[in-house]
Amino acid sequence: MLENWAVVPTCLPVILRRCHACASERFRASGKFRVNAHHKLLDVWLLALCTVCGDTTKLTVLERMNVRSIRPELLDRLHHNDPGLTAELLQDPVVRRRNRIALDWDNAWRLDTGGPDQLEDEAIEVSVRFAARIPVQPARLIAEGFGFPRAEVERLIAEGNLVSAVRLSGKLSGDFTFTLKR
Repeated sequence: MLENWAVVPTCLPVILRRCHACASERFRASGKFRVNAHHKLLDVWLLALCTVCGDTTKLTVLERMNVRSIRPELLDRLHHNDPGLTAELLQDPVVRRRNRIALDWDNAWRLDTGGPDQLEDEAIEVSVRFAARIPVQPARLIAEGFGFPRAEVERLIAEGNLVSAVRLSGKLSGDFTFTLKR
């Protein structure tokens, strides 16, 4: 039996970056962009607010780009503060590296299992799909999906009753499948 699970974001993740005003290390994306023109060149920033003092920081999205080299639909999304674009840019490794930020996905995602689990079968194959690059421990997902304690999941892995082509320890942010043998 094949089940399909999905890891879905529920909100934007917290941005981990040091605040210059209060030394906090947590920001929330405001969902607003600042577009600044220098003749035919554009700078674009995503604005984020400190969760403690409310100070604003700018995350560089584009730097000194010629207006004509930017796709018109992207410019439109920037000017209209598209929330989907905010989510896309926060997940972009280039934007994260350029701004030296990390993301904290705690309490920002949920697991959709598609309904009640059928644990009566001898073996259950589960395909897990990620709607966004959310780093999650597979053992945590499996425990949450089946309602098992984490120790039970670890025991099943050690006994070889929970198997996957990927390593189930550590964190994953990409699609994977696993099989639970009963």
